[in-house]
Amino acid sequence: MNFHLDNALLQPAIALIAGILILVSPSLLNYVVALYLILLGITGLWPHFSS
Repeated sequence: MNFHLDNALLQPAIALIAGILILVSPSLLNYVVALYLILLGITGLWPHFSS
């Protein structure tokens, strides 16, 4: 079984995890949003760096 991650699958998964973390602990909002934006930027730029 070959498992391939692409942006179409990875970005919604990151958003789901970030949303759950914010619901569980609202005091982590700043850290979760910052981490979400960093991961979103990395997944968006990754195809340009890997080629």
